[in-house]
Amino acid sequence: MPFIKHTAAALADVAQDAGPAQHAQRLASPDAAVRRAAAHALADRPDAVPVLAAALEDEPEQAVRSALLGALARIGSEEAVAALAGCLRREDAWLRNTAIDVLRGLPDRVDGAIAHLLVDWDRDVRILAVGILDTLRHERVEEWLLQLIEADEDVNVCGAALDVLAGIATEAARAPVARLLARFADEPYIAFAGKLVLARLAG
Repeated sequence: MPFIKHTAAALADVAQDAGPAQHAQRLASPDAAVRRAAAHALADRPDAVPVLAAALEDEPEQAVRSALLGALARIGSEEAVAALAGCLRREDAWLRNTAIDVLRGLPDRVDGAIAHLLVDWDRDVRILAVGILDTLRHERVEEWLLQLIEADEDVNVCGAALDVLAGIATEAARAPVARLLARFADEPYIAFAGKLVLARLAG
C-alpha cells in the first residue's frame, strides 16, 4: 500500500505544468514510476525531444524505455522520428526491435528517416532499415527497395531487400532484380531470392 500511495503522489507531481528542464530532472529520478510518468507527461511536448532522447541513452527499466519510445512516437516530429531511428545503432536488441516496430507504426512520418537509413554507412543499420519496410504500409516501399538493390554493394543488404520484395514486388521490380542477379552472379542466396521474386512475378 505505501508503494501505491508513493506512485500516485509521483504521478500527481509529474502531471503539474512543468517545462522540459523540470521533467528532465524527474527523468533522472531514482524512482522508475516518476521517470515513467515524466515520459508520459512529455508526450505532447515537441520541444522535449532532446530530453526524451537523452533519457533513453541510459534508462535501465524496460517500462520506462517503452514510455520514452511511446512519447517520441506520439510527438512524431522529424526530430522525434530521427531519435527513434537513432535507436537502430544501439547494442540493445530490445531497443532496436521496439524502435523498428514503433517506426512501422508511423508510415506518414518516416520518409526522411528511411531515406537516410537506407544509405547509412553501417551495413547493419541498412539491414535494420529494410526491416522497417517489411510490413510498413507506405506507397514508396517497393521504390525504396528497388533503389537499394540498384545501388547497394553489400550482398547481405540486397538479400534482405529481396526477402521483402518477394512479398510485394510488381512488374517494376523485374528489371532491377535481373540486374542484381547479374551483378551478384556468384552469390547463391541472391540467386535463390532473386529467382523467387521473378518466379512470383511470372506466376
